[in-house]
Amino acid sequence: MPDQYQAERTISAVFKEESQLDGVVRRLLDRGVPQDHISMMGKNFKSNTRITGFITKKDVILGGLRSGAIFGSLFGSFLSLLTGVGILFIPFVGSVVAAGPLGAVLLGAASGALAGSAGAGLVSALGTLGMPEDKAAIYQTRVEAGEFLVMAEVPADKASDIQLLLESAGGEEITVNEMTLPRASAGKYNSVADLSPEVRSHLSEEAQQTFIQSYNTALEQNNDPLNAEHAAWKTIHEQYDEDGNGVWSLAKATV
Repeated sequence: MPDQYQAERTISAVFKEESQLDGVVRRLLDRGVPQDHISMMGKNFKSNTRITGFITKKDVILGGLRSGAIFGSLFGSFLSLLTGVGILFIPFVGSVVAAGPLGAVLLGAASGALAGSAGAGLVSALGTLGMPEDKAAIYQTRVEAGEFLVMAEVPADKASDIQLLLESAGGEEITVNEMTLPRASAGKYNSVADLSPEVRSHLSEEAQQTFIQSYNTALEQNNDPLNAEHAAWKTIHEQYDEDGNGVWSLAKATV
């Protein structure tokens, strides 16, 4: 049985032209980077099908982004190679097409704690994930200008190799960060220690317990971690409000 893929670094780069992306994705896949560890974002993807709307962070339509079922057929073959394609709105950037786990994070499917950060723009969202603010600001500016952000999560011993790959493919503003994108839990939560730091830091102690209870109940019902994660955040939004620090701590009054 092959060893489980262990992502420990994220290599990010911007590309000026959409025509560069197909080769980038295929080369990453050929080097052993799984499709669910490759993310992409851009404003100006070409499509033969008119898109009539976009998904915002407040929407509950997560299935299309997760599976690519809703939007995957609208775009080129390289996007269909990734785990999901969706459209979301990011302040200061506008409507973007996002593919892979980064899009799921920004929508809140894997870490609803980032929803508030995403509402402040891509700089804040990437900063919350651990990217230096100056580099995140460059990426936001260039995506806003119509260029494309690519992120690959890789093992530490493959980081240099993948960095060279992105450079040779025409990538610019390449950065290597000791971070990976948050994902839904693989099983039931036994205690608050099982919550990711991104989630835990945005919930009061009471809200943490509410989150765990809702997540575990949903997981028992459907055995779908992403669906359970979404159900847990929906419960938090129904029962709590955010305080001035972005922590879901203010219990809503019951009628």
